[in-house]
Amino acid sequence: LNTHVDYIHINPVKHGLVKRVADWPWSSFHRFVRMGIYPLDWGGEAEKTVVEMSVGE
Repeated sequence: LNTHVDYIHINPVKHGLVKRVADWPWSSFHRFVRMGIYPLDWGGEAEKTVVEMSVGE
């Protein structure tokens, strides 16, 4: 399940809509940050690569 949530959060970055996951205002990512699940700076190139590899892209 975590892999799917990561994939959803990284999609706006992957498709060039924003530069950082935190820049997408309609994401549940902001709630996850408030809950302490993700750091605010999550979603850099390293995380993006891992997410893409884990979902087979």
